[in-house]
Amino acid sequence: MSRVVPLHIKTLLFTTMLCIVLSARLLAQSGNNEVTPQVQELYAQAKAAQQQGDDAAAIQKYRAMLKLAPHLAAAYNNLGRLYVNQRDYAHAVEVLEQGLKLNPDMPTASAMLGLSYAQIGENEKAEPLLEAAVRANPADDNATMVLVHTLINLKKYDEAAPYLKSFLERNPKDQQAWYLLGKTYLQLSEDALGRINQIDPNSPTAHIVAGEIDESMHNYDGALVEYKKAIDVDPHQAGSHAHMGNTFWMTGKWDSAETEFKAELAIDPNNCTARWKLANSMLEANASPQDALTELNKAIDGCPTLMQARVDRARALVKLGKSDDALPDLLMAVKANPDEPSIHFLLSTVYKSQGKTADAQQEMHTYARLQRQASEAVASQASDAINIKSTSH
Repeated sequence: MSRVVPLHIKTLLFTTMLCIVLSARLLAQSGNNEVTPQVQELYAQAKAAQQQGDDAAAIQKYRAMLKLAPHLAAAYNNLGRLYVNQRDYAHAVEVLEQGLKLNPDMPTASAMLGLSYAQIGENEKAEPLLEAAVRANPADDNATMVLVHTLINLKKYDEAAPYLKSFLERNPKDQQAWYLLGKTYLQLSEDALGRINQIDPNSPTAHIVAGEIDESMHNYDGALVEYKKAIDVDPHQAGSHAHMGNTFWMTGKWDSAETEFKAELAIDPNNCTARWKLANSMLEANASPQDALTELNKAIDGCPTLMQARVDRARALVKLGKSDDALPDLLMAVKANPDEPSIHFLLSTVYKSQGKTADAQQEMHTYARLQRQASEAVASQASDAINIKSTSH
């Protein structure tokens, strides 16, 4: 049975709570005659041992107390806290359960019992107790993380996610919490995608999901097979032709991409991305720039913030000898994405056609710098990959 990731107990919420002091008034609440001078003396010795950092001696004193006064709930709470501090969770569970049977209204003992259950793998028992602790103090980061690990161990990812998001709002630089949130969302995604196959593994949606997975692994041939299956099952479902067209587009098969994007637009004429990629495929295939411009105008009319379409419209206008008309789109695009080299290259071309030599040279310098940085970044990534591979061997 899995456990939560161990946390240093002295940093946990439980050590922020005051140990219940066995005063004469509290001892009297036992409702019997167990509080004898001998019991009070043992308590004083236990307290002195704790103050000296001798938890082992304190534990022995409390155990001796409870043999003489077995109905003192508060003593179980204190003894349980000592076991938790020593990470002796099995004994902590034993004494805390006994104490809570005598007095269920001990929040500190309940919280410590939840922690102890979690640490020995009793996640089902830990969950309600930890949830109660976090509910009582939502800002307690340590209790929250113990609860998160418990929920993940129980595969209750949808319940763990809100606690992680709350924790990260208070601790935005906690890498472990970000890792757990990503892992949680990934598992939720896998569960959801798995459910699609359970419902109908031959549905268009199931094939599109399979195609996207192949595509993410650069298995483009496999992706095309899955998208073709989706189209065969339902040729009129929106999205199938767009997925297939996108795979052709990424692999530079411009004619096939055009065919699929046109098929998608026949089903969904308002798909701005499909219309832009159709026009882009035309430009890459050196087809009619005027036909591409027509499609780009429609894409931008529908989605004015689609900057890729504006850049391609500028390309089409430059090819048509209308460089002046291209400038507004390029200025808007470079403002949105100043680090895209191709925009600066086109700006240089436009400025040169307008006789603005200095501006054209400046844009060309910027283009060269960004291209160089991009090449260096790719080289660095390749070097890192080689080093990681060499280290792993």
